[in-house]
Amino acid sequence: MDMTLITLFLVAALAFANGTNDVSKTIATLVGSGVTNYRTAFMWGTAWTVVGACASASLATAMVKTFSTGLIQPGLAIHPEVGLSVLAGSTLWVLLASRTGLPVSTTHALTGAIVGAGLMAFGSSGLLWSAIASKIALPLLVSPILALIVAALIHPVIQTMSGRWEGTCVCLMPTYRAVVTVDPHGLTRTLFQASGFRQPVADVPAQCDRAGLRGLSIGPDTLHWISSGLASFARGMNDAPKIVALLLLGGMAASTTGWNLQDTAFTAVALAMGLGSLIGGFRVTKVLAEKVTQMDHSEGLSANLTTSSLVMVSATMGLPVSTTHVSSSSIIGIGLLKGFGNVRWSTVQDMVLAWIVTLPATGILASLVYLALTGSI
Repeated sequence: MDMTLITLFLVAALAFANGTNDVSKTIATLVGSGVTNYRTAFMWGTAWTVVGACASASLATAMVKTFSTGLIQPGLAIHPEVGLSVLAGSTLWVLLASRTGLPVSTTHALTGAIVGAGLMAFGSSGLLWSAIASKIALPLLVSPILALIVAALIHPVIQTMSGRWEGTCVCLMPTYRAVVTVDPHGLTRTLFQASGFRQPVADVPAQCDRAGLRGLSIGPDTLHWISSGLASFARGMNDAPKIVALLLLGGMAASTTGWNLQDTAFTAVALAMGLGSLIGGFRVTKVLAEKVTQMDHSEGLSANLTTSSLVMVSATMGLPVSTTHVSSSSIIGIGLLKGFGNVRWSTVQDMVLAWIVTLPATGILASLVYLALTGSI
């Protein structure tokens, strides 16, 4: 089989593995705070992940550059076996972690695999250690701490806003072409009424049944849905370029003619991420939703807003933070606000251990695959 097709298959396999592990980071708060069930949350997170992965083709090109050319000394001849080894090593590890329900970082997995395969192929001098430290290690170390701080700072604001909003809704009344507010006591007030039949009426609404009105709903839970969608979008935009970048190792994209390999890769990665989310995302989602800390809707909203904002900003800047670290740290930070005993530290310990082990594990796996492909073992 053509080497490029094999690489494209492994790229899709890694994207699938990424979906099984990482969809949980953006929808766990929806389930954990009781906003919705697992099935609906998976559908929501998957849809926005696919959109974000597709958008990353134009919005996150800096990330592609970081992982395709930014970690290996320029001028070196990078053979296809290097990219295949990185893909195989990181895919095997992420799938294993998903199978056991451990939320690990695809960014960590890729970094460890690049270092492992790079050491085998070029030796220590072939890697740009300063770039690895500044562009990858530093953001990965800082982002969990930053997520803890941001979640702790914004949650009191979100909690206050949610408390004031609780029980209030805005109802769309198509029959009367009007928008009506309903307060917690059931008192109504007309905000807007269209004068002409064809004049549109803005939609919005919530607990209108108590006032005998019917309408769509919007409130803290609605914002939670939106924040989860944004976090899923950011995750797709953050992770897809890292995976696609592996196609550029060894100039594979440049060697193809007649079709745009990079655009094809982004499409394949987006679809594979979505498929992995739907098929294999349950175990890790259950851990984050139920086994770290109990959440209400305002706490889940705070965690998701933290995740979506930090990951989206980092993706556009080309800084490869881990959605796993940011999301998990946000949830832990929310738990700490309620008291040290409200966090299940045995679960956190397992998560941190998985984060630490990921780098050497993927490095060893990628090294072994490289040695096998080159006939050295």
